[in-house]
Formats: sequence, structure tokens, C-alpha cells
Amino acid sequence: MLEIILLLKRFINLAVSIYTFIIIARAIISWVSPDPYNPIVRTLYRLTEPILYPIRKFMFRLTGYIAIDFSPFIAIILIQIARALLFKILNMFINL
Repeated sequence: MLEIILLLKRFINLAVSIYTFIIIARAIISWVSPDPYNPIVRTLYRLTEPILYPIRKFMFRLTGYIAIDFSPFIAIILIQIARALLFKILNMFINL
């Protein structure tokens, strides 16, 4: 059981790291005007938009229009918090 939990923690950590990298890549690409038909750009948008759009929508309702998009930063923070909570839950199973 311990090995399965440790393997699950490694997988979660790897998935969070990869997704964080994808969000950072999307933010960097947005600084230049990318070709919206480029397959890499389209893939980055498809992978990140389900997370970033609700954050953007919430921030717009909260503050109105802001020239700087903070949604990638907020998404990374929320993902790291979710990772920490999952690790705490998994650690509870280890300590049983």
C-alpha cells in the first residue's frame, strides 16, 4: 500500500510540474503575437483554457477590466494548493 501511495504522489508531482510548465509557456507565448493556427499554440490554448478562463471570468467580475492577465499566476497558485492538499490526504493514508 505504501508503494502505491508513494507512486501516486510522484505521479501527482510530475503532472503538476508539467501543467505548471504548460501554463508558463502559454503566458510567455501570449507576450508575443502568436499565430493562432500554429498547432503548438492551439494545443497550449486547449490545455490551459479550461483552467484559465474561469479564473479570468471571476477576476473580471471582481475587478472589472485589468490590462494585465494574472490568471496564469493564480492558476499556478491554486494548482500548488491542490497538490499540497492531495499530499496531506495521501499522508493520512500512510499514517493509518
